[in-house]
Amino acid sequence: MDLKPSSFTQITPITPPKVHEVLPTAAPLLSLEQDWQCSLFGRTIYQSQTMMSQIAQEADMAMGITDTFGTLLWTWSSQSMRSSAEQVHFVEGGQWSTQSVGTNAIGVALNTQQTSCVYSNENKMNSVQDWVCYATPIIDPNTQQYYGILNLSTQYTKHSNLGKLAVERCVQLLSQVLQHQQQDTLAMQVFGTPIITFNQNRLALTHRQIEILCILALCPLGMQLDELHYALYGDRDVSLTTLKAEISQLRTLLNGKIQPRCYRLNCELECDFLRAERALNAGYLQTAVHLYQGNFLAKTESPFLRAWRDAFDARLSHHIYHCTNPELLFKLIQHNPERIDAIERLLDILPEDSPYRTSILQQKLEGV
Repeated sequence: MDLKPSSFTQITPITPPKVHEVLPTAAPLLSLEQDWQCSLFGRTIYQSQTMMSQIAQEADMAMGITDTFGTLLWTWSSQSMRSSAEQVHFVEGGQWSTQSVGTNAIGVALNTQQTSCVYSNENKMNSVQDWVCYATPIIDPNTQQYYGILNLSTQYTKHSNLGKLAVERCVQLLSQVLQHQQQDTLAMQVFGTPIITFNQNRLALTHRQIEILCILALCPLGMQLDELHYALYGDRDVSLTTLKAEISQLRTLLNGKIQPRCYRLNCELECDFLRAERALNAGYLQTAVHLYQGNFLAKTESPFLRAWRDAFDARLSHHIYHCTNPELLFKLIQHNPERIDAIERLLDILPEDSPYRTSILQQKLEGV
């Protein structure tokens, strides 16, 4: 049989009909966790709400504060904005990521971690195309902990060039309240170079002490001494007395905030790895990528922490495999050039004529 190309029947390709994208008219409404108001950030919002609502009232705007995923935790709207805000679900529980409602100021600030302004018809949803919105991330200036987004919205006929300055000033005021609320707060950034602070003071800890704190953070119900010993050392020949001495030093540094016997952290926790895990649970890859500034305790020999790291990396790889956002993958590779899975996924989705392919291929070869 002749299998030359000319022997095949010529088939005219059929152009599929264009599918018009169905845009939402309001943000999805999600159920908020019942105890979020008891958290450090929740208490901060509660203490700030009178001040924030006065600012929104005087500016004749709608104001909202989200969590790290773009879900509104608190809102307040002036009389002229209230009706339209309720119609588009600019209310508690409204989900305003770009995945949910397309381009909007909260979603852009969420993705870029920078102040954004989305003007009128730049909004993806038709129902808010008469709005101008300003949003900026809420980041603790001392610990660099990311908490969410603060947004100001107004009608396009009333917008001001000072909108970006206004929303950044609101975040500064909120950050001041946040710092006053930080009593008995342990902040842990462990992705990449570990930074541990307690009550905004950086602690000089040994690698082993950081491992202990990470294990206790991942086990909020606490652990018996022998359980903690095995989680930390595995089958290595290290005495219980050595572990007790490490815990005693940590308890002193944390003002007694490690509960004895059943060892448990008895203080406010702000951990990048716990937030990144929750982000993956909710399917928010951009939040996880922002937090993932390097490997989780790359040199740890703890069997418990290595198991957690392997499980997290496997789940992250799953999300990377399904990612279609090249900018997000670029950001991930920038901080983690050894992530071959992200490099391979980026090569899969970049056009063949992309000028970046050569450098990415070279980076892949260097990482293998």
